[in-house]
Amino acid sequence: MAGRINDEDVKAVRDAVPIDAVVSEYLQLRNAGGGNLKGLCPFHDEKSPSFQVSPSKGFFHCFGCQEGGDTITFVMKVDHLSFSEAVERLAGQAGITLRYEEGGYNPSHQRGERIRLVEAHKAAAQFYMDQLESAEAEIGRKFLAERGFDQAAAAHFGVGYSPAGWDHLTRFLRGKGFTDKELITSGIAQEGRRGPIDRFRGRLMWPIRDIGGEVVGFGARRLRDDDNGPKYLNTPETPIYKKSQVLYGIDLAKKDIAKSSRAVVVEGYTDVMACHLAGITTAIATCGTAFGGDHIKILRRLLMDNGSARVIFTFDGDSAGQKAALRAFEDDQKFAAETYIAVAPDGMDPCDLRLAKGDEAVADLVEPRTPLFEFALRHIVSRYDLETPAGRASALDEAAPVVARIKNSGAQHEVAVQLAGMLGILDTQFVVKRVSQLARWARDRGGRGPAPARPQQSYEAAGTRASAAGPALTLRNPVYATERELLKLALQRPELVSPAFDAYGVDEFTAAPYAAVREAIIEAGGADLGTQDPQAYLVRVREVAPDDAVRAMVTELAVEAILRRSVDEVYAGQQLVAVRRRAVDRRIRDVQGSLTRLGTHGDPARLSAVQEELMVLQRYDRALQDLGAQAL
Repeated sequence: MAGRINDEDVKAVRDAVPIDAVVSEYLQLRNAGGGNLKGLCPFHDEKSPSFQVSPSKGFFHCFGCQEGGDTITFVMKVDHLSFSEAVERLAGQAGITLRYEEGGYNPSHQRGERIRLVEAHKAAAQFYMDQLESAEAEIGRKFLAERGFDQAAAAHFGVGYSPAGWDHLTRFLRGKGFTDKELITSGIAQEGRRGPIDRFRGRLMWPIRDIGGEVVGFGARRLRDDDNGPKYLNTPETPIYKKSQVLYGIDLAKKDIAKSSRAVVVEGYTDVMACHLAGITTAIATCGTAFGGDHIKILRRLLMDNGSARVIFTFDGDSAGQKAALRAFEDDQKFAAETYIAVAPDGMDPCDLRLAKGDEAVADLVEPRTPLFEFALRHIVSRYDLETPAGRASALDEAAPVVARIKNSGAQHEVAVQLAGMLGILDTQFVVKRVSQLARWARDRGGRGPAPARPQQSYEAAGTRASAAGPALTLRNPVYATERELLKLALQRPELVSPAFDAYGVDEFTAAPYAAVREAIIEAGGADLGTQDPQAYLVRVREVAPDDAVRAMVTELAVEAILRRSVDEVYAGQQLVAVRRRAVDRRIRDVQGSLTRLGTHGDPARLSAVQEELMVLQRYDRALQDLGAQAL
């Protein structure tokens, strides 16, 4: 059994790796105010950023899907890792050596499967790079040189060579302590007649990295005529490699994609290399599959879907390239970015174009010119005889639904006008009305069925929230708003409300979700714990929360900005007093009801006790009103 990671080491990892640095590896973050950052959530589709990160507290929270947690939780969720695997990965980044309890540390047995597979790929990538310098790899070096790539370019992209023998890499990795099962599972090796053999042999190798920069697979290019395999052979689907979810070059391109709000999608590994070397450092490529929905999700999180975002697809000018462009157009509306297509006049790909005409020609190729929708419409229109009324009508019948799919009404109108021009229809308004009618019909048809569940909006946008732990909270209600603000202070600025807050009962919070959070703070040891170690305190409150709904509420309150820009003891005292006075007022009403029920015929001793309690409560309420937090 795997040993349990020492608690002190877990805390050291959590403290050592800033959450914003980790999250930034997967999506673009922008200033959200109040010291927080925001971006498009990696855990659900959204068009406006509701995912927030609090670097000072080490927490993230999505106000749309309610996912939240600390750095370790984020890595677990985004890369589907176990707790131990996430800690081990972060520890590796921070250079922290972990200690394991229950028998000590045994790397081959105690590290998670994903970590082991990634380490095997890392070792394999270095092995291939070293082999590129061998005499046997001369054919690979020649292939690269003929395409304009020198030794420095090969090293930059980690290009290597797989020896032609049966098990060179397999034996090498066995010597590193990897098991046959791990090598088969990783896709690096495959079953042979007498045991595992190398999957890739005698080929030029490109390491495929995930967005975090870890090698998860390989692309292998055939070099010899006697190689009967496919021209390109990729790693098969494995626990760490899903071809529909990886983009070659994303690790190198992500920062510039986020910075420039532009991405260039090319078709192959050498095209990515050519673009980057020509200064187009936002180029990426799919790995043996069509550009699809999962790839779009990756790019959208980097582009942030702002109004200036651009995605440029480059495709060969042949029929296969046209089909690829049309497949990309099918997903076009999943982008908020504007999409374009770039095809060299002579049909050359970026690698050939750079070789023939230089870096400037590549840079010029990917300048946005032809919108992808225009390319798709021209492809449709080209199949009809526009010299005849029947041909124009048929072309309109096929093209108008395509335009109707455009969600932005202004853009839809503009494209409809362009379509009329393509078809040679002088009555532009006829085409515009036809497109609008189709769009309306599509909306109406969608409205007849059951309404899709809408993701919850942020509180700022929605003003209400439905919670599994209680009724919908209308934050326009000052009672709920104040209780929420006090809990945010207790989680984010415990030094301002402690020790007074720790004397507050659960029943002082009238909303069930807030009462549950108050209970969790009590179970964690109280807000005073947060004055000693704020991050450990937040982690502890989440750990003791009874269910996911309460945990989500904890991270939400820990990340959401406090309403006052300048937060001090005076403001904190106002929230403490407001919550306490409402609790006192509720108790006063209860006692007054008891007096009414006792009437004049009740037990004298009981009546006297209730009257005394009422006077004490009323004096306390006046003190709170006059003295504020000093009366707590």
